[in-house]
Amino acid sequence: MTIFTLLDFIGTTAFAMSGALTAINKKLDPFGVFIIAFVTAVGGGTLRDIMIGRTPVSWMLDLRYVYLIVFGFALAVIFRKKLDRLRTSLSLFDTVGLSVFTLIGLERGMIWGLHPVICIALGTMTACFGGVIRDILCTEIPVIFRKEIYATVCIAGGIVFFVLKQINLEQDILYIITSAFMIAFRLLAVRYQWCLPTLQRN
Repeated sequence: MTIFTLLDFIGTTAFAMSGALTAINKKLDPFGVFIIAFVTAVGGGTLRDIMIGRTPVSWMLDLRYVYLIVFGFALAVIFRKKLDRLRTSLSLFDTVGLSVFTLIGLERGMIWGLHPVICIALGTMTACFGGVIRDILCTEIPVIFRKEIYATVCIAGGIVFFVLKQINLEQDILYIITSAFMIAFRLLAVRYQWCLPTLQRN
């Protein structure tokens, strides 16, 4: 198993847990919790694959993703009472998924020979749109559309990735450094409440 595949599996599980925790917080029934976990984990990647013409989409070709979603869902349900600070746990799982899925989108774009700008857009879409679907289904304004630093982390991570790629770092090290940068950036943004300014009428 390559480091990329490992990160992919970690991201899938983390996003499934993030979706499940959000649904639990909304007091949905078990089926609703599972559906939210599922769309959070694969929503962004499904949209990405459809846009680049890669069908059937990834999770339909590899049942390991379905098993990982079930695993993440089960972990969230079983340990929900032990997650004393639900908001902190949700943020952590969401952050891990965000960083890993950005890398996956970047990699998919490069495989298809797309321009770095388009690769960064695909990475951002892969990382964010599962969360967008999750929040819409849970009747919340998606995080990506609020002033909170979220999609900015993906864009910054994509830029760091391509800058470091120019110095010919070993691939696994490149993935780890970029992922660590995005996780640190996101956690610092949450910790110190960094945000983008909102647009208001005069």
